[in-house]
Amino acid sequence: QVQLVESGGGLVQPGGSLRLSCAASGTFYSIGDMGWYRQSPGKQRELVANISSAGTTNYADTVRGRFTVSRDNAKYTVYLQMDSLEPEDTAVYYCDADVAIWPSVAPSHRWGQGTQVTVSS
Repeated sequence: QVQLVESGGGLVQPGGSLRLSCAASGTFYSIGDMGWYRQSPGKQRELVANISSAGTTNYADTVRGRFTVSRDNAKYTVYLQMDSLEPEDTAVYYCDADVAIWPSVAPSHRWGQGTQVTVSS
């Protein structure tokens, strides 16, 4: 069983910073793309940023220049450094990863349980 466990959410003032972490645990062969989505009340879940196993990154226009996604392949962990936070960044943040259980089996998409980020004065 593969689990993605997020940490690092919380309450921060506008202009502040937070760092989210998401670690994969369990039994698996490899992890491909990893990333972060977010969902606000009444809105669809949207991509924030993702990163390939080789380190290629992709960002939503709304966070580019403020957020940085990175990963530690040895720890099977993805990070999201969020700077210059705005009230509009308030949401539940979910990490995701493409996980291959066996070499001959196509990767399956997994989600973390989500962590709340609230930006408010």
